[in-house]
Amino acid sequence: MRLGVVGNPRYADLKAVLRELAALAAARGIRLMTESSLVPLWDHLPPQIDPDFPDALLTFGGDGTLLRGARIMKGREVPILGINLGRVGFLTTATRDQLATALDCLVSGHYILERRLQLHATIISDEGGLRSEQVALNDVAIHKSGVARVVRIKVSVDSEDLGPYSADGVVIASPTGSTAYSLSAGGPIVAPGVEAMIVTPVCAHTLAVRPVVVPPDSTICIEPLSPGVDDLLVSYDGQLGTTLADGDSVYIRRAPTSVLMVRLGSDGYFTRMRQKLNWGDLSEREKVR
Repeated sequence: MRLGVVGNPRYADLKAVLRELAALAAARGIRLMTESSLVPLWDHLPPQIDPDFPDALLTFGGDGTLLRGARIMKGREVPILGINLGRVGFLTTATRDQLATALDCLVSGHYILERRLQLHATIISDEGGLRSEQVALNDVAIHKSGVARVVRIKVSVDSEDLGPYSADGVVIASPTGSTAYSLSAGGPIVAPGVEAMIVTPVCAHTLAVRPVVVPPDSTICIEPLSPGVDDLLVSYDGQLGTTLADGDSVYIRRAPTSVLMVRLGSDGYFTRMRQKLNWGDLSEREKVR
């Protein structure tokens, strides 16, 4: 097995984790490949990741590291297993203490594979030219980059107007991203098995504007309305971004490829939601004390 490795170098103990991984991988006949940012942390440097070659991907960090790992694969559908070195790690499935078990499961194929819908966003100029395109697993957000003030945005679904939004911005989320920025902005939690996209206004300036869940094959169009186009940004998974110019339109559709996320053990989505997001009442937490 060829295993790609992605990690967040800001974790102080990551060098020791990679040393442990190298020993465990060698004992199991696993060939490692590394992302470039981890090169200084290896005792014995493996080759760098080529998106065409890993059989699976292992990420060390939090949800942001897993999102970045999915982007490194450039649309290639390989199983991604996240090892949580952070706090919540809602998308990750194992801890550092479970690393050996996680590798055994990868080699033997004893895991659950979840297919997650991605978003594909394109920015089209006023003249009809393609300015930018990007894929996101969690969300695409349109928001201000400078002073916090209201922006006016026209939102349409399959060429039918939802109406102009006066808000701090708007988030288009996948079911996976429904527990991220969209949830903080008041959007619904959508289970990952539901194929849909969520349109969530951020701090809308009227109570009549609410989140909307639309079919997965819809085309969502976001058009900034003048005045106020200056300093508008489009962010992808909160990690990449670009500016919008006057006359630009953002089109968001379902991406042609999915992200394959590895799940270990019997815990389902709602069990993880209760544990990671402290969902529900306090009775379960009181029992732990």
